[in-house]
Amino acid sequence: MLVAVAVAGLVAGVAGLSIAVVAHNRVNQVVDECGEMLRRQLQVASGSVDERALRDLAIVHYDALKEMSGHRSFSLALLDAVGDGIVISSINGRTETRTYAKAIQGGHPVEMLSPEENQALRAARLGKGPIVTMDDPLPDFGNGNGDRKAPTARA
Repeated sequence: MLVAVAVAGLVAGVAGLSIAVVAHNRVNQVVDECGEMLRRQLQVASGSVDERALRDLAIVHYDALKEMSGHRSFSLALLDAVGDGIVISSINGRTETRTYAKAIQGGHPVEMLSPEENQALRAARLGKGPIVTMDDPLPDFGNGNGDRKAPTARA
């Protein structure tokens, strides 16, 4: 009985340590992203950047549908210095292509974005563009099902 309790405690300790390491790494990533965002905002505040000019862009290529390969679908984020702009997505299938445009104001979407659109927006805001993949070190927003007819609504 004592051995079982000791083993259970060890397993719980290892699980807790693993969660702490993952949380620590995520916090470091968020701190780095915040620092980069503040640096970019200071450039705007100092007047050294034209606020209306397109400054931030990123494109994410992906396979939106199971029957299509080759990363023919894409989401493109185009933003000015204050974070206003647009995310354009093209979902390519064998017989049709659907195109979506979603407005961005102040760096935030006006309507819900798909995981790939979110990835493009975050990459553009962080200056990681122009070409970004879903495997890049930004948080993975993928829904994992790999098959949809239109972008899924995600915050």
